This record gives sequence, C-alpha cells and structure tokens, in this order.
Amino acid sequence: MHLARFAASVCALALSATGVAVALAPAGSAAVSSVYSVAPYVDMSNSQEGLLDTAITGHHLKAYTAAFVLGEGCTQIWGDTLPIGADSYTDPEIAKARSEGASVIVSSGGASGEPLAWTCSNQSSIDAGYQAIVNDYGVTRLDFDVEGAAVADTAAAARQMQAMKDLKASNPGLQFSMTLPVLTSGLTNDGVNILKAAENAGTKIDVVNIMTMDYYGGTGTEMGQGAVSAAKATLAQMQSVDSGYTYANLGITPMIGKNDDGSTFTPADAQTVESFAAQNGVGRLAFWSVNRDQPCSGSANSLSTCSEISQDSLAFTDAFVPYEGSSGGGGGTTSDFSLSLSPDSASVARGGSATAAVSTAVTSGSAESVSLSASGAPSGVSVSFGPGSVTSGGNSTLTATVGSSVAAGIYPITVIGTAASGSHSATYTLTVTGSGGGGGGGGGSLANAGFETGSLSPWTCTGGSAVVSSPVHSGSHSLEVTPSSSGTGECGQTVTLSPNQSYTLTGWVQGPYAYIGVTGGATASTWSNSMSWNQLKVGFTTGSSGTITVYVHGWYGQSNVGADDFALG
Repeated sequence: MHLARFAASVCALALSATGVAVALAPAGSAAVSSVYSVAPYVDMSNSQEGLLDTAITGHHLKAYTAAFVLGEGCTQIWGDTLPIGADSYTDPEIAKARSEGASVIVSSGGASGEPLAWTCSNQSSIDAGYQAIVNDYGVTRLDFDVEGAAVADTAAAARQMQAMKDLKASNPGLQFSMTLPVLTSGLTNDGVNILKAAENAGTKIDVVNIMTMDYYGGTGTEMGQGAVSAAKATLAQMQSVDSGYTYANLGITPMIGKNDDGSTFTPADAQTVESFAAQNGVGRLAFWSVNRDQPCSGSANSLSTCSEISQDSLAFTDAFVPYEGSSGGGGGTTSDFSLSLSPDSASVARGGSATAAVSTAVTSGSAESVSLSASGAPSGVSVSFGPGSVTSGGNSTLTATVGSSVAAGIYPITVIGTAASGSHSATYTLTVTGSGGGGGGGGGSLANAGFETGSLSPWTCTGGSAVVSSPVHSGSHSLEVTPSSSGTGECGQTVTLSPNQSYTLTGWVQGPYAYIGVTGGATASTWSNSMSWNQLKVGFTTGSSGTITVYVHGWYGQSNVGADDFALG
C-alpha cells in the first residue's frame, strides 16, 4: 500500500478505468455495528509501532489493521521475513495491543508483496495458510491488499475467493476485505473482475476497501472530495456485480499527508471523509498509516514514518476515531462488551488441570451473544469453556487440562470472546511444572533452573559469577552474573532437546543490559535494562542434533545482573 511502487501500479492501471452507472444506496444505510469501523493500517516492521500503543491508550483507537503478511511460495511470513505465529517482533506487538483493548485485522499483500493465493497454486495449502492466521492470532477479520500486476491475475483471484468460501464455512464469524486501488472514477476493470471472482465462487466480499490515494491528477487534487467521488463510483460498480452491496460493504483508505504523487491529504480532508462515512453508513474507515500519523522531526522526510505535513501527532487518528461511535455511521458501535479472567494465571503439574472464571460485562448498548475460544495452547494442553457461549454480562468457566507429555514451561494462552460488535481477548498464563525441574520455577530439561541447590552446577560461568541468597525472584537463591570492565560476565548450561522442534526459553532477570538466549543448535536472544525483576522470553527452533546452550550474561563495563527461575518449554 505504501512507497513509490504503488505509484507506478496506479499509473499503469489508469488506462483501464471503468465507470458503471447504477443507482447508489440511499444515504444513511448503516452497516452492521462493529468495533472495526475505524481500523487504520500499521506497518508492523518500520520501528514506529510505538505510535499504535499511544493511539490505543491515549486516543481511543479500538481496532487496527496489521500489515503485512506475505506469501512466499506456499508459506507465509511477515514483512520482516519472520514466519507468522513465530515472529519475535510482530507477535508481541499484536499481543500488547490486544492487552490494551484493541482488536486486530491481519492484512496480507501490500505494495511489496502478495497474499498467499497469488504465490501458491495449491488450494488446500492456501486454505490452511489463511486458517493458520486465524488460529495464530485469534482474529475474525482478514484483509487482502492486492496491488499492481496482481490485480489482473484472474487465476489467483479465483483461488482467493474459493479459499474465503472454504474458510467462511469452517469459521462462521470470519469476514474478509479486499483492498484495491482506485481512481476518482472508481475501480479499474481488473478491480471489478475481483468482485466478479467472488460472485463466481458463490461468496461475497464483506468490505471492498478502496485505496483513495495517488490519483496522479496533479498536486492540487482535492483529496477529500476525491475519496468521496471514488467511494460513490465504486459502490455503483459493486452493485453492477451484486445488487445486494451497500455502503456497509465499502471501506475508504486514504494515504494521510503527502502522497507518492505529491498530492496532500489533510486533516480537513479527513473530516470530509468522516462526515461522508457517517452520512452513508460506510463499513470501514482506515488510512495508511498510524506509523505516519505524526509530523516529521528535524530534517526527516519519509513516507513510511511521518506525514510530511505540519500536524499534531495522531491528528488523523483523532479525526477518524469519532466514527467508531457515530450513531448514523457504518461502524458506530451500538453494543460492546469487556472480557476478563480470574485468576489470569495458574501453575499446573503434568497430568493436572486448572480453572478460571471468564467474566463478560456490557460496556455499551445492550447485551449480545459472546462465543468463547482460545488460541496459543501448546500441544497436549486442552482448553475448554463451560458454557462455550454466554450473553455479555454472564460468566463461563475455563478449564485447562495438561497432558503427561507436555514440556515444563510458561505458556501464554489467548482467550477470545467474539460477538457481533467485534472481539475482545485476555491472556491466561499457564505454567506447567514437572519433576526434576530444579525448584523455584521449574525448568523442563534445564537442571538447577532456580538455583535452589545453592551451587552453580551444572551451570558454568566466567568471572566472579555465583549463586547468591539476595536478591532473589523466588525461593532462597538466584544467580548473580558479574561482568568486568573489559569482559562480559556469562553463565551457561548445555542441554539436548528434541531435534527440529520449537521451544521458548523464559527467565527472570534484573540489572543493566541483561541478556538471555541460546547458542549452538539454535541462535536467539533477548534483553532488558531494568533494575527490577522482569521476565524475558525468547523463542527458537532446534537443529538436527537438538543440542543447545542456554545462557545469561551481563554486558562488560556494567554492574551485576541477577537471574532466576529459568524454564524451557
């Protein structure tokens, strides 16, 4: 959706623009109420993701669109090249936003990549890939951003629509959007053919999301009115394919600030678009992107990290967010609910089970049916709900049952409540303990993982590192790693795990530049810089031997690092 590549694609597409005269839906035809009525895009890999947290916690943003998942053959990766469900950068960002109350739409494709149906020709693999996104992130909305030459690939479009028909059959609450380039005169002929592919497959696109940007009509183009014109023309084209489409099935996504073609979408333009959406019940408002919703600092000049115009930080977010609650708007939330867990964590031995109360409460509007599900539980752990569906304001009981073969470790499980107004989630942290774990937090295959023996063995250390009785995270002992003025202090333990398997290393640390990680058959690390105890987690996949070395170290020239309660799971 971003960068200059999009500009070239629109220029090429302009030659085949179409306009079909069909009666428009009447003003005020409201969409189904949804928290997804305002869901701007967020580039999950451009180092500006912190603005998302501010938009959620300080500017009332309730939903966003995480971009982009890319097809790579018949597998999928995030734009930073890490696999879905195992991205140590993107996955925690999504989890953090969810913990702050925001719902997520996961978007595939973009200007620099393509969705899976465009890179894989095996229908079952495409279906399984999209289902993996649903399972890994607990989402009820998928977006597919198709640009450039990909819009004209009719075979891929047919695979895409068949996949969505298949997924809707197995995930009744799933909705999807197709994000497509437009001119002020509407979709290109190739874009209309995307709509026809859905019709031919016997499915319907829930939201046709148009990129109202880069028209190449001159730098003086009035971008707010241009978006309105594009929206009206696109609905006419949609209704020429399926008369059942209304503004509730339309999304509008401008590029805020300076566009690739030199035109400018201003906060005043945002107000024009928001007013049009409220008058006509538009299904979704978005923009590219939250990362850019800030003025450039100093001499910065980047289409990916700022708007290139004078504005208040998150001014465009503030302009669109009121549509979330607009009584006449397509996304105005007339009902909503909250979800909470008590307790939100438990420690369970292998073969045991734990329960928690799942509470739902009406936060606006009237009560609605909420279906409960969970994602992220490791193999061997089953999570059930009794009952599995409640009316908001009611309660259910979560039961987590741990099989005898589950590796000891700490497992975050996402509990999801889904209703017509959208979805909310909470995290349930399950700690699985096993025999021989070393005390003070278990340890799976690690020995003396909590240092409760009072000695280092079988850990080996450099420098003056030692087991101490204070400070500790839990129990009576912890590890103190001592760097020198010129050398890193480090302690490690070599273990053999199952080959070619994914694991998570967790440990509690305190101190400056405290690192934990693995080397040998796998390489991964993470760090913190806090004088208080905090838990670090890092995922990795073993090699053919399964042998790795777990380590903790403190950076040279810094003060001591405390470490305690390691676990492998």
